Amino acid sequence: MSSIALTLAQYLVTASALVIFALGAVHLLLTFTGSSLQPRDEVLMARMHEISPKITRETSMWKAWVGFNASHSFGALLFGSVYAYLALVHGPLLFASPYLLGVGLVLLCGYAFLGKRYWFSTPYRGILLATALYVAALIASGV
Repeated sequence: MSSIALTLAQYLVTASALVIFALGAVHLLLTFTGSSLQPRDEVLMARMHEISPKITRETSMWKAWVGFNASHSFGALLFGSVYAYLALVHGPLLFASPYLLGVGLVLLCGYAFLGKRYWFSTPYRGILLATALYVAALIASGV
C-alpha cells in the first residue's frame, strides 16, 4: 500500500471513530443531564423507579435504564478512542490486521442494525456516516 493510500485510510478510520466517539459522548451527557432520555409519561417514570426487573430486586428499572445507557455510551467512547488511536499512531498495524479491521466493521454494522431497528434517525445517520467512512478506508487501503 502506498503511503498516500495509508494516510487517506488512516484519516478515514479516524473520522469514522470520531463520529462514533461524538455520538457516545453526547449520549453519555444526555444520560446524566436533562430529560431527553426520560419517558414522556410521568407515571411510567415513577413506576420505573419503583419496579425491579425479574432477574434481581437489587436495582430498579430506572437504575438499570441509566446503567444500560451509560455503558452503551462507554462502548462507543471505547471504540472511538481505540480505533482513532490505532489509525493515527499504529496505522500500518491496523491495516495489516484483518482481525482488527473485521472487528471494527462488525461493530459498526451491528450499531447500524440496532440504529435502524431500535433507535431514531440522528444516531442512525451518524452510524451510517461512520460506517461509510470506515468502508471507504478499507477500500482506500486496498483491503
